[in-house]
Amino acid sequence: MTDAKRVETMKAVRKLMLALATTLTLTAHAQHDPGTPAAVAAKVALRGDANGVRIPEMRVVRRNDILMVQADLANIGNTDRTIFYRFRWLDNIGSQVGDGESWKQMSLLGQAQQTVKSVAPSSVVTDFRLEMNVESR
Repeated sequence: MTDAKRVETMKAVRKLMLALATTLTLTAHAQHDPGTPAAVAAKVALRGDANGVRIPEMRVVRRNDILMVQADLANIGNTDRTIFYRFRWLDNIGSQVGDGESWKQMSLLGQAQQTVKSVAPSSVVTDFRLEMNVESR
């Protein structure tokens, strides 16, 4: 394969990846509650409906070269919710770092707010996704 063909192939692959990323981002945003800011929604991978759970704020800080995340979850409904969540840690090219966290379960009472926290497994982590599934109790 010539250098010109490689360059053309790489450009085509980049365009395809960009189109796929855009589609996935738009799909992810479509599932989130309108009360969740777009910058926060971009970090959340919601499996199913939000069922009245918003993420009004997310804080990210790097201490001693390790990423730490706190996310506030708010139930705007009167019905209690069961939330299953985990953090997926990513490196600078978007690949998962480590084996991944196990799913955690928490109860979020009606009209309540609770904070979930996690710390990256290593210093190579540059990004993350908060994966969530919200169910009625």
